[in-house]
Amino acid sequence: MQIQTKNLDDYGHQPIPWSRALEQLEAPPATTDPQAPDHTTYWLTTVRPDGQPHATGVGALWRDGKFYFTSGAGTQKSRNLAVDPHCVISVALPGLDLVVERTAAKVTDVATLERLAKEYRDQGWPASVKDGALTAEFIAPSAGPPPWDLYEVAARTAFGVATAEPWGATRWRFA
Repeated sequence: MQIQTKNLDDYGHQPIPWSRALEQLEAPPATTDPQAPDHTTYWLTTVRPDGQPHATGVGALWRDGKFYFTSGAGTQKSRNLAVDPHCVISVALPGLDLVVERTAAKVTDVATLERLAKEYRDQGWPASVKDGALTAEFIAPSAGPPPWDLYEVAARTAFGVATAEPWGATRWRFA
């Protein structure tokens, strides 16, 4: 994968290497307890049919260079993605705020669905695959009632702003 880097920092700091973001994304979560102070929250922003933004927290996973999240067909985010798949995922990582832009695509590959269901189970959410979607005994608060489609978002453009040393602001484009 080719990465184009643009330094957005006006204070003379070096561009942030993508490896800094990747290291944080690939690190095991500090906790899966949403009540813990060091819990990581991912925010998904979609576009409503009238052009207005819609943002919501999602239980995202970063695997194989992509974000994955679930959503029920009746949720605002799923309805938005059905009309316009463009979206943004944002996360405050330790020392780095990250925004990733791309389009979301439904995952229909059974092997990928099974693998990601296991990833969710390993984090404490008892997801399983049924009829090409994920399901569980209890609902996912931001995903609506089951079944849930699994979406993937592979970064096309990302922006990082350091919140700890080394400082900087950078845009990455992936080809």
